[in-house]
Amino acid sequence: MILKIVQYGDPVLREKGREVKVVDEKIKQLAADMLETMRDAHGVGLAAQQVGVPIQLTVIDVAGIEDRPSAMYIDDKEVRLEDYMPLTVLNPQLKLSRDKEVGTEGCLSFPEVSAEISRAVGVRCKARLLDGGEIEFDAAGLLARALQHEVDHLQGILFIDRMNSATKTSLAGRLKRLQKETRG
Repeated sequence: MILKIVQYGDPVLREKGREVKVVDEKIKQLAADMLETMRDAHGVGLAAQQVGVPIQLTVIDVAGIEDRPSAMYIDDKEVRLEDYMPLTVLNPQLKLSRDKEVGTEGCLSFPEVSAEISRAVGVRCKARLLDGGEIEFDAAGLLARALQHEVDHLQGILFIDRMNSATKTSLAGRLKRLQKETRG
């Protein structure tokens, strides 16, 4: 089922997600609905807060995106992305590389807003999976950027918080309008 994506201005986007302790049918259905919603909106990631549920759950799918390649490594060996996408992670913890790079980001909760954001080049992710198992992997490229963006959402941090002041100033009018529309 396609869910409504929460827009900037809704306070749930600033909520830190609760840890997912039990993976039941409700959580599995939420993850499936989030994936369907993300694909329908042409996104590469979606956090539970973005559909109004403040828990530590995000879905990501970067497979097949040629213009912004990704890499994934398990036990220091590169794995085929297609074997792990779509990726649903619960309670993810990230360790960021020291090296940074600037790249363009958008967000499904900020229609028609994008900006250059500095992020770590690579991340190590440790998380729970829907089947109850755990996964630990390293990510680079778009996958690393998407993980950082989505895990920020799970902490109540938005990509506008990562913008430089000049970018934020240039988008101020648009952001105010979006907030006003959301709050009605």
